[in-house]
Amino acid sequence: MGFVTASFVAFMTVVGLAYFACPINRRWIVLLVASYIFFFINSQWLLAVIFVQTLVTFLCGRRMDYIDATEQPKLEGLEKKELREAKLAIRNRKKRWMLAGTFFNLGALLFLKYYNFFADNANFLLQYLGIQLPSLGLVVPIGLSFYTLQAIAYLVDIQRGKIKADGSLPQFMLFMSFFPQILQGPIQRYGQLAHQLYEGHKFDYKQLCYGAQLILWGFIKKLVIADRLAIPVNQVFDNFQYYDGLILFLAAAGYGLQVYADFSGGIDIARGFSQAIGIDMVDNFRQPYFSKSIEGFWRRWHITLGAWMKDYVFYPLSLSKAFARVGRWARGVFGGSAGKKIPPFIAMFIVYFCVGFWHGANWTFIAYGVWNGIFIMFGILLADQYDAAKKFCRIREDSFSWEFFQMFRTFMLCSIGRFFSRADTIEQAFGMMKRSTINWFDLSFLTDGSMLNLGLDAANWAVLAIAVLVLLIVDIAHERGIHIRDLIAGEQIVPRWIVYLTAFAIALVFGVYGSGYDSAAFIYQQF
Repeated sequence: MGFVTASFVAFMTVVGLAYFACPINRRWIVLLVASYIFFFINSQWLLAVIFVQTLVTFLCGRRMDYIDATEQPKLEGLEKKELREAKLAIRNRKKRWMLAGTFFNLGALLFLKYYNFFADNANFLLQYLGIQLPSLGLVVPIGLSFYTLQAIAYLVDIQRGKIKADGSLPQFMLFMSFFPQILQGPIQRYGQLAHQLYEGHKFDYKQLCYGAQLILWGFIKKLVIADRLAIPVNQVFDNFQYYDGLILFLAAAGYGLQVYADFSGGIDIARGFSQAIGIDMVDNFRQPYFSKSIEGFWRRWHITLGAWMKDYVFYPLSLSKAFARVGRWARGVFGGSAGKKIPPFIAMFIVYFCVGFWHGANWTFIAYGVWNGIFIMFGILLADQYDAAKKFCRIREDSFSWEFFQMFRTFMLCSIGRFFSRADTIEQAFGMMKRSTINWFDLSFLTDGSMLNLGLDAANWAVLAIAVLVLLIVDIAHERGIHIRDLIAGEQIVPRWIVYLTAFAIALVFGVYGSGYDSAAFIYQQF
């Protein structure tokens, strides 16, 4: 049951009505039951996987709280040295339970999602020894990559003393499985979301309207833009050997736009339903294509994944004792200025390797992560030279031309990187990159009717162009701090409902549907 289906709309409606029909202190139970029903519909008995991961995470968290509760009172009256040793012992005991829960969750993720990838690559080496690892017919439950990261963040935050462990297993089950975010996030922190799920919310007409706006906008982005754009993009990528030059690059750029409309549209639907019942989920996008650097792009794109990697991978690595030793060695070899950049350089490489690998069990995704990481890493290493070059060229940072150049440069680099994330193999990605450099200035496909052979007729190209223009206008408004939802909500009831009904009609009439009038699956759902 995908987000943009009639069955999901009916499901949301029933859940919303049941939520507000229940006593306020029991409304979380409705969400828990709905979440497990939704999970079962989409993954059947793999429901046991999320339950076991939830149970292990819950027990490890409770154990860390128990250590605090029983050991902290014993610290009173200790001498300074004894106090330091006792605190270290407590921290180490908690760390062992945190690591136990983390490794269990990571083990589940790595086995179910990546075993066959590891086996295939290992077999390439083991074939010379006459050994072969079996390929397993593993099925990945929905949301595995997302709720696993939530579980790890929960355990680490308890170990760091940022939060207390949840005392209710059923309520914690809801935090781990909340159905609007289970398909593709956002990756929520316990401190951000849990209390909102548990406390219950009163019906608020304004919140309902705000949520409905987000849901409709998500439907338009997914059905009108992403699924329509997928048709020519798939045509080019699935037959790339017949295309070259600018059209291949445009397909890569179009795929980036398709993913943006698809992923952010799904997030809008998830956030919209949550807001309609009074729950505020963090946004996952902030106009990423207005970024002026690759690093800025990843601060605006899939924000919760980037924040998770920063807090639970980058900082622990770059601030670790091992990286401190690397830093001292690098300063001795390369000098103070260059040497101090080596540890964050290495940590950043590891982060973007993990980002790519998180996206899928394929070398193409790893290459995609490394592609982005390379530009960010060299931005760190060459920051001083970059600033000197700007001063030498007398570039004014706040000029429109410079800001536009930075955004255009970032767009180009991001679009080229999409060859990796869309290709089936790395060789195919490089092949498409090479072919995209041939006949770059041949624009005949714009006039000879070739565009009409990509699966869309002239009318559909016009609908797509108008919809992308609207998306651009909305993003420009948001970038300038104009809140369109507030403007709509501030209108009188008649024009406001005209906007709502028009948005609904656009999604219904101009949406692209597959067989059985069911939209294509969300791209990030597979991750």
